[in-house]
Amino acid sequence: MKKLILNSLLLLIALTIGNNAAAQTKKWTLEECVNYALKNNISIKQSDLDNQSAAVEKSSAIGAFLPTINANATHAWNNGLNTNVITNALENQTTQNTSLGLSSGITIYNGLQNQNRLRRANLAIVASQYQLSKMKEDVALNVANAFLQILFNKENLKVQQEQLANNEKQLLRSTALVEAGSVPRGDLLDIKATVAANKQNVIVAENNLFISKLSLAQLLQLEDFQNFDVTEGTADANESSTLLENPVNILKKAKEERVELKIAKTNVSLAEKDIKIAQGALMPRLSGFYSFSTRAGYSDRVVGYAQNAANPYISTGAFVDVNGTPLSVMQPNFSPVLGKAAPMFDQFSDYKGHSFGFQLSVPILNGFQAKNNIDRYKIAFDRSKIALKQSELDLERNVYTAYTNAKGAKNAYESAKVTVTARQEAYNYAKEKFAVGLLNSFDLNQAQTLFVNAQSEVIRTKYDYIFKVKIIELYFGIPIIQKNK
Repeated sequence: MKKLILNSLLLLIALTIGNNAAAQTKKWTLEECVNYALKNNISIKQSDLDNQSAAVEKSSAIGAFLPTINANATHAWNNGLNTNVITNALENQTTQNTSLGLSSGITIYNGLQNQNRLRRANLAIVASQYQLSKMKEDVALNVANAFLQILFNKENLKVQQEQLANNEKQLLRSTALVEAGSVPRGDLLDIKATVAANKQNVIVAENNLFISKLSLAQLLQLEDFQNFDVTEGTADANESSTLLENPVNILKKAKEERVELKIAKTNVSLAEKDIKIAQGALMPRLSGFYSFSTRAGYSDRVVGYAQNAANPYISTGAFVDVNGTPLSVMQPNFSPVLGKAAPMFDQFSDYKGHSFGFQLSVPILNGFQAKNNIDRYKIAFDRSKIALKQSELDLERNVYTAYTNAKGAKNAYESAKVTVTARQEAYNYAKEKFAVGLLNSFDLNQAQTLFVNAQSEVIRTKYDYIFKVKIIELYFGIPIIQKNK
């Protein structure tokens, strides 16, 4: 039994260590980063809530077409001198009564406000969807930029580490040459200074890489940012077919695809619907209504009449002449006979009533509220049209700017590749001259520094070109992450 428990514990520990190691060695691809950000980004979640809120507003607009139905019930006690709701007699007693009711109303016409509110709600849903799409594009672009920054810092760190390794080898050779008396000691000191500078560059590159990882991890809202890493593969800097397009065609495509322009157009339509809704307040309002009511009491009721035994007859106040003698005309004196209240459901049936009809309301003067609302929405409509025009101008400027920047980045990348080839040949030639004593260590370090800077520039311009191509492709309708078909 002890052996079985020990083996189980060892297996559990092994699985735990394996899971932790797997979690630490996981490297995220660009697609994984973008998809994770789209699911967990706070701004996207807020935009999605706005989308849900717009759907609720549409439900409210649909509900305005439906009739209102309300039921009510009341049970009351009246103590003291009060009117019996059944007999209408004043009685000094405690009475109870129950009343039930059902009422309904429906708007028949209100200046087409309900119809326009429904149309506006549909437009608001479209606008919120555009906003959500725009938010997702922005987040994807930011994630791609942060991802490319990590790749840049990784390649740059490799360049710095490679140069450090080369200089450390050079330091060993120079030390041997100094001990042999082949080169002056000053050259060795220069090499040592270069190695120290290389170590500083490596540290800076490592810090830059860590900060870039931290930035992307925070953008993804990951808690375990210490172990966050991305795939090692380098990004391709192939020429994009979008750059072969004419900027006019890219702009035309952008006007069809870009959501910011669609948002501006939808806002114009929303403002137009607001005006129509406000204008509906000036129109007559026709509504229909229906109500049903019934009641029941619990006090004694009159169930009949009997002749009063103590005073069976009473005078009517009239007289007749009998042989010259006026005699009072008498009539029977009846008193009400009280009994228990009728059954409750019988009373509900006996005292039920219906009421229905139409109500017409014509606005005449309301303190200029309706007119002022119309004026406000007209001003908002003009502003939305100006905003649409500005969005078109901004889109045109952004497309041409992105196209120019991408072209410039491509040229800079091509030039950097030519430069690094020349700097590498110059550095190799300098090493050959230094090896035969025709070049001092200072000049060798200069050639090496120029070569390292050229390598870094190639990396920088490559990722700058990749990112700017992503931007121009977005304007052409190509997403950051293309779904596999």
